[in-house]
Amino acid sequence: MLRQVIFSFVVFCLPVAGFAAGEVTEFRLDNGMDVVVIEDHRSPAVVHMVWYRVGAADEQPGQSGIAHFLEHLMFKGTDDLADGEFSDIVEANGGSDNAFTSWDYTGYFQRVASDRLGLMMEMEADRMRDLIITEDQVRTERSVILEERAQRLDSSPGGLFSEQMRAALFLNHPYNTSIIGWRHEMESLSLEDALAFYELYYAPNNAVLIVAGDVEPNDVRALAEQHYGPLAPSEGISLRERPAEPPHTTNRRIIFEDERVANPYVSRLLLAPVREPGDQAEAAAVTLLANILGGSDFTAVLSRQLQVEEGRSLFAGVYYNGTSYDPDTFTLVNVPVPGVTLEEAEADLDRVISEFLETGIDPEQFARVQFQLSAQQIYAQDDVQGLARDYGAALTSGLSVADVQAWPDILASTTIEDVMNVARRILAETPSVTGYLTRPAEESQEVIQ
Repeated sequence: MLRQVIFSFVVFCLPVAGFAAGEVTEFRLDNGMDVVVIEDHRSPAVVHMVWYRVGAADEQPGQSGIAHFLEHLMFKGTDDLADGEFSDIVEANGGSDNAFTSWDYTGYFQRVASDRLGLMMEMEADRMRDLIITEDQVRTERSVILEERAQRLDSSPGGLFSEQMRAALFLNHPYNTSIIGWRHEMESLSLEDALAFYELYYAPNNAVLIVAGDVEPNDVRALAEQHYGPLAPSEGISLRERPAEPPHTTNRRIIFEDERVANPYVSRLLLAPVREPGDQAEAAAVTLLANILGGSDFTAVLSRQLQVEEGRSLFAGVYYNGTSYDPDTFTLVNVPVPGVTLEEAEADLDRVISEFLETGIDPEQFARVQFQLSAQQIYAQDDVQGLARDYGAALTSGLSVADVQAWPDILASTTIEDVMNVARRILAETPSVTGYLTRPAEESQEVIQ
């Protein structure tokens, strides 16, 4: 069974889509479960998603990886279903299913014909409160996640480098730990750990149900009340209280050497604001800044100058995702062409950024980027699963449906001055972590006559 886990390797994500294929309806069940219905009657299919407001950043010290570990264990048996039967039933009904873990949420979804929605709710509600796992299953699945770490992180110099960069950037906040977890802590995850995490967090009052596709809101409400309504809420759910990140007062540097590195590069991480409930203006400015600096291979500031005009970089880009529960990262990357050292690549990055802060944004480029972001959100209406995922990520990160729907207008109303103000604050005033990913230096061989 394929499962998706979001690792700490930086990936550029477009902003949450603010449009929907049809009407968006929201309501809450009596047990505290939030429900969002996105209508799209163009195809007789439905996406059923359950998102839990818990992720890797909510784990207890010493239990890194437990959120992702439980994601795997959720595909084991319940009091009504045998081990693996959940996915077998989805497949037998012509559907597909998967799951994913992030720092802020864990999600499960199925895509099926719309007349199978009730069956999906019945099974998902069953494993929300009646999961049954054994010591043997824990041992087997623990080996699976350890092998997953070996394949996706330990065998990837870039993945290990990114993991170390985040650990260096976040001094106190749990965003400093990779989602899959530290190996030495993963090895000790137990049945008791998994059950305690499950019993506390996997409850209707800590969940968001997203149903998108060929459905009517009243029908979804009736099915949700039938299958999820009887589930008891968890008494231990409270507002998230995570360790706060202290002020960053100095720049830091790391050098990560690995003989497997094919293309050395320099990366810089900085703390950046994210979309706040009812106040998304600053994040909109950062979103536009990321696209202006690094959103296109040919027209973005970094790539145009360093790749196209000067030919000194194989790739130069920016990564920013403004949808997270707490302030996250703004990342710059420069992969130099052979013959350009990492010190020179870092100097190139500094030079282009300095020139940008001095000269400002070309109005034509600004208008083009705003138009492109608007177009991307309109095109997103054709991807009902993408819309469901956008809403789920937003709601489990503290935003509301109203925030999601307001996002396009906020982007459209952002000015060049707004973007330059945030650019100066992030790029010129915020302490950073700069890292080199490189091959080990060749040791000189002494020639004996």
